[in-house]
Amino acid sequence: MFTGMDEVGWASMKHAYGSAEDVPELLRGLASACPQERERALDGMYGAVHHQGDVYDSTLACIPFLFELVGHAELRDRGGVVELLVSIGGGDAFDDGPLEDGDGAEGNYAMARTAVRSGAAAFVGLLADRDPEVRRAAPTALVRFLGQPERVLGLLAGRLEEEEEEQVRPALAEGLGLFARLHPASAAPAVEYLVELGAAPHDPGLRLAALGQLAGCAPDRLPADLVPTVIALLRARSPRVPDQPERPDTDTLIGHLRRLRPADEEGGHLLRTLHTALGGRTADRIALLKGQLSSDESADRCNGVWMAAGLLREWRGSYEELVALIGEQVVTEEQRLRDAAASVLETLFGLAAPAADHLAALVAMGPEHRVRQWERGVPTLGAPLKALARAGDPRAVAALAEVLDGPVVPPETGHEVQHLGPAAAPLAPLLRERLGEVPLDAFDTYERAEPLLFALGRLGHAPAVPEMLRLLHGAPEGLRSRVWLVRAIADALGGCGPDAREAIPTLRELLDGGSAVAAAGALWSVEGDAEAVLPTLRRELVEEPVHARNAAEALGRLGPAARPALPALRRMADSGKVWRRAIAAAALWDIAGDPGPVLPVLRSAWEQNADTHAVLADCLTRMGPAGAPAHDLLRTELATPRRHQARAGGYGSHDIAEDEKLLRACRAALNAA
Repeated sequence: MFTGMDEVGWASMKHAYGSAEDVPELLRGLASACPQERERALDGMYGAVHHQGDVYDSTLACIPFLFELVGHAELRDRGGVVELLVSIGGGDAFDDGPLEDGDGAEGNYAMARTAVRSGAAAFVGLLADRDPEVRRAAPTALVRFLGQPERVLGLLAGRLEEEEEEQVRPALAEGLGLFARLHPASAAPAVEYLVELGAAPHDPGLRLAALGQLAGCAPDRLPADLVPTVIALLRARSPRVPDQPERPDTDTLIGHLRRLRPADEEGGHLLRTLHTALGGRTADRIALLKGQLSSDESADRCNGVWMAAGLLREWRGSYEELVALIGEQVVTEEQRLRDAAASVLETLFGLAAPAADHLAALVAMGPEHRVRQWERGVPTLGAPLKALARAGDPRAVAALAEVLDGPVVPPETGHEVQHLGPAAAPLAPLLRERLGEVPLDAFDTYERAEPLLFALGRLGHAPAVPEMLRLLHGAPEGLRSRVWLVRAIADALGGCGPDAREAIPTLRELLDGGSAVAAAGALWSVEGDAEAVLPTLRRELVEEPVHARNAAEALGRLGPAARPALPALRRMADSGKVWRRAIAAAALWDIAGDPGPVLPVLRSAWEQNADTHAVLADCLTRMGPAGAPAHDLLRTELATPRRHQARAGGYGSHDIAEDEKLLRACRAALNAA
């Protein structure tokens, strides 16, 4: 095996971490008799040689040896190697069309695809391999790379008649669905196979797989009673799910991800495929998720929790009942399900309110639900407490007080306080006390102080001004992130308003430094003297492009007192980057109150950059009836079913929060008119 591998110039090649001289060791590890070594080798291939889907010269050089590996039937875990070849060859990258040849990295992708296609005949024999995991991986590889549609369809159909393993047959149905999407001109026979496989008397897993594929390639062929059919199949399938195969316990990323996966990974895959294909059919997906979350099987409910997260993150809708069902899972006895539900609820912010009672009950059960300890690094807020605070529930206040009074405060605590609004006022003395304990010259001074400053500024807690000034005067000039620390202090002082008058001399001193805009904004909030801050803000607006946006926002807060800055703001609104134009237009309204030069800029910015929508909706709210000519933009946004900036399969806890903020701003603007 591996003839000629040692003659390859690996040391002259590269992977994600430099020289590829270690690649032969990884390839040999894939053929090892030791399961732990095989998993570590596969982890290394994904981690370096095919890092995040990248293709290097060393990746290309591996392809012949990977094909050699999958051809040796006596080796174990070859299914993972087949999946690696599929990923190197392009995975989903060419579902929408062929990759073009090119230079550099793009050329590597095209060459990888060509190389895998050249060896695709090897996948034919894998359809009947003695290893079920190899047979599961083979259909996708065959459909993607063999390039002979009639032969591929015949091979899949023939294998369906011979395959007896219930855990393999769904992969053949997925191959048919992929075939229909990649070869639309030849799709009709594949669709007919799927229609037949989706009906009785086939086993529930195969029927679920076929229905999921039909939803993606021929939704008009789905049964009219799709949701009850799927729920019934799910109920029938769950008791038949076999135990998961034994896997090595390794400290690899693959091992870590496997431990995070639901107990019924195959069931999760089948239902996720269907949810993805249904897309914006939110009513069907909500009904389906209710069925999943009401199952007697915890694995079904766990899968339902994660799939609900995808729906909530991508599509707008009425989710109260669905969220309440997710909330019921946080008090279950099974830790995997409880953790999954809490993790999803913390991404929902205000939408998690229907689950607040269950979250509050869990938070009250013990400190482990309030603070999460890790083997390495600082502790973090527990997901149940974070979800309760983000939902704006006052019951989070007492738990956060315990956290702030504990030995180590998770860094993000201050940022979560904002969601509680005025109800968080009792936390202010503890936040102040913690701020007073922050060292002046530590490596992490900024990281520890900024969340506390943020919370105290939002609460407008003027008694903490001495602690803020202590940091400002005591932090040495060479402190890491000192300029960011000074800006955070200035913002917090500004949040305290006129009650922070003792900071006026200090803020005046900062008007000529790198934090001039933040200092000017704070000084206006504290003192209200436009003559003191206008020269600084006008200078930063014109002379410091990186500060222009913040300077324009600060000038807008001055209102009519900032009229001397109007000529510069008009020039900024007429040219430059879209964000700067949008902020300048909003400032023009706040200062001059003339919609004429403002509305055209708002409309063009709205159409050019979706990230500006929330800021522009806020401006239209302040404009009241004068903003009516742009209200069609707001109505269109409110009528759009997909979330703002949503990415299919995307992640990020703030996606939902930002979208809900935008919707509130649009409604407020229309109501203000």
